[in-house]
Amino acid sequence: MTFLEDRDLDNVPTIPEYYRGKVVFVTGGSGFMGKVLIEKLLYSCPDLEKIYLLLRPKKGVQPEERLSAIYSSHCFDRLRNERPGVFDSKVFFVAGDVSDIGLGLSEDDRAILLKQTQILFHVAASVRFDDPLKVAVRLNLFGTKQVVDLAKDMKNLESFVHVSTSYANTNREVIEEILYPALGDWRETLEICETADDHTLKVLTPKFIGELPNTYVFTKQLAEHVVYEQKGKMPIVIVRPSIVISSHLEPVPGWIDNFNGPAGLMAASGKGILRTILSSPEIVSDYIPVDVAIKACIVASWVRGTKKLEATDDIPIYNDCVGKLNHMTMQDMVSVGSEIAQILPLKNALWAYGVSITTSKFKYNLEVLLFHMLPALLVDMILWIIGKNPMLVRVQRRIYTANMALHYYLTKQWTFSNRNLIALRSKIKDDDMRDFYYEIENIDKYEFYKQCCFGGRKYLLKETDDSLEESQAQYKRMVVLDKLVKMTFYGCLIWWIMRREFIRDFIQIIH
Repeated sequence: MTFLEDRDLDNVPTIPEYYRGKVVFVTGGSGFMGKVLIEKLLYSCPDLEKIYLLLRPKKGVQPEERLSAIYSSHCFDRLRNERPGVFDSKVFFVAGDVSDIGLGLSEDDRAILLKQTQILFHVAASVRFDDPLKVAVRLNLFGTKQVVDLAKDMKNLESFVHVSTSYANTNREVIEEILYPALGDWRETLEICETADDHTLKVLTPKFIGELPNTYVFTKQLAEHVVYEQKGKMPIVIVRPSIVISSHLEPVPGWIDNFNGPAGLMAASGKGILRTILSSPEIVSDYIPVDVAIKACIVASWVRGTKKLEATDDIPIYNDCVGKLNHMTMQDMVSVGSEIAQILPLKNALWAYGVSITTSKFKYNLEVLLFHMLPALLVDMILWIIGKNPMLVRVQRRIYTANMALHYYLTKQWTFSNRNLIALRSKIKDDDMRDFYYEIENIDKYEFYKQCCFGGRKYLLKETDDSLEESQAQYKRMVVLDKLVKMTFYGCLIWWIMRREFIRDFIQIIH
């Protein structure tokens, strides 16, 4: 329990009461977590004054168009149906970019934010594991410094939630809700990335990140130290989500908008093109539903915002994760996936579901060659012959790259402590329990992952309920074909072995 929860909260306002009339500034509002944060705030705290989103032009699309695109997401279906007009009247954008000096804000927009902002959520980050050091530093480290510098001048700031990651300290097996020593100097890192050329940085990257697996983890860890230097000076909390996946209940069960991490692996296995995973069957990965993670962020902003900042205040850290409360092993996930694939098969699957797990890199690469690449070459050759664009080899390369990027996380085990997170939810008022209590331990894992698959099918692959019956019929045919092919293969193998002369001689000897 932190000093924020260790106080009498009987007389503080409820969460919607606290947010009434407040102005919120959000970075990363166009991302997965950002969308759910905006939707939840507007739905459950509809009396807030306004939300400003930092949006940059992207691929020729102006911020105005990006704001409309955000609202067009299925994430906001509930809001459109039950609270029409709320988004249009309360959500505004300021043009800028976290990777620019001063966030790229105009003088007018900066003045508005400094004067009006009371609650700040810094969610923006690059979550790519393979970003070059300069790119990751610019987005995750330099961007955080720019947000902190802006927040220093905010006249009415009450709460600043910095969203980090539970995996910021993967060089440790047990990860507590504390700030660990940095594996580098963030100022020196910024200076070197500003002055060194790309080739030099590529050579220096392994030395920089040291024990950490990639530039994402390294820069997120250093960003925590940028924030923590404001201890006692700014009303900050650090929230560390683990691996954020599909929603549990809100805004709708199973909502997701990206193929990152496990969503991509689930889609590939459902299509029948992922057959093997390099991992351990007993590995437990920490997956947190996005709505659970966001509720914790909002509650953290409330508990910080309802206490006046004092010079002696620490910066609380919350590991926004499942921890030991509810988890599944990799083998559990594969087994559940096999059951769900029969109920919710994907349209136009190339083969029946069949995923194996191996800890042997040699066996994994052999199975990739036999069950991924060779069938992909065959399918692409058929596509080429009939005049269509070959594509499966390209897809398999992407799957292999994704599996290699996730390899570190699929083969190592961490224990995450979330005592602060649990203490935080114990302070939620009775009036707020329905809307903001974040359930973890009683989530039905089978039903949840079934909803994840349903959501991935609907929101990522754009498959409708009308196609389900046809997909189920096709899947049954694929299962029969899979069994026939295996029987034929093993039958031919046995026949070939029995035809060998030494086998016949051996049988004669033992008789």
